Amino acid sequence: MASLAPLAVSMGDPAGVGPEVIAKAWAARSIAALPRFFAVGDARAIERVWKGPVAKINDLREVDGAFDQALPVLTVEDAGEITPGEPDADGARCALHSLELAVGLARSGAARALVTGPVSKAQLYDIGFNYPGQTEFVAERFGVARENAVMMLAGPSLRVVPMTTHVALADVPGLLSIDLIVAKARATARGLRRNFGIEKPRLAFAGLNPHAGESGALGHEEIEVIEPAIAILREEGIAAVGPFAADTMFHARARSHYDAALCCYHDQALIPLKALHFDDGVNITLGLPVVRTSPDHGTAFPLAGQNQAEPGAMIAAILMAAEAAAHRAACPNL
Repeated sequence: MASLAPLAVSMGDPAGVGPEVIAKAWAARSIAALPRFFAVGDARAIERVWKGPVAKINDLREVDGAFDQALPVLTVEDAGEITPGEPDADGARCALHSLELAVGLARSGAARALVTGPVSKAQLYDIGFNYPGQTEFVAERFGVARENAVMMLAGPSLRVVPMTTHVALADVPGLLSIDLIVAKARATARGLRRNFGIEKPRLAFAGLNPHAGESGALGHEEIEVIEPAIAILREEGIAAVGPFAADTMFHARARSHYDAALCCYHDQALIPLKALHFDDGVNITLGLPVVRTSPDHGTAFPLAGQNQAEPGAMIAAILMAAEAAAHRAACPNL
């Protein structure tokens, strides 16, 4: 791995568990066989919650020499007075600037993949952040339309894609369209090939309504929107099946028949993923020119500073980012 650029890991909200899980991931670097990475953010946030070695760097060429002995941190700016578990506007601005710098390093090729720590949307909204989440922000910075940037949640035994994300449940039926479903599915299929090395991805679609609409008795979205989208995908040669009743899609036998499940709304996708992979679930954004992953958990402010945060999801996010970057490097034309 020495000849490859390191991974950039934005710290997220300095008052959350991001600094702690990044530090713990570095501490487990040998056991977990992690590639070289560096954190981007306020180094004091890590020093508040961890007693291990930190190397403040100004140049990414310093990562090679520092990584084996200390966690390299590219400092963005002071986040004001950092108190774990107590988010504020200064911390939100630091999180945003850290994300912006990490994205820029990934765009330039100085970092070969991007891993983003957890942020507080509420805090970011208060300082003028006008994106639904980090996924949409990162997509815009790479010049990718929101509908072409797909949020996939992945664990060892399940991958899911919510076709609508951070919106009210009442708005979901009106947002689902044939064009949206086809765009998300195309990006998912390509992402499975590029990032996971799956030559012929199999996609399974969940219905919106109970029992997938029961042939129209419980709703018509399956007949009028989802089924026509699946027909288009099949004509394009994509292995697409469904729509299925969501309550029958996630047991072990069902999961063995697809590579990703495309779901109609946020919780339909994330509940089974988190039930199966709460400690090692990863958010990976498909459709970007570089790899971006994130641990599938939030800031967990009540746990911050108590040495209780588990680093499993951050470790998994770093590993998945490295593996996806390797798949892309091996097949650059996909």
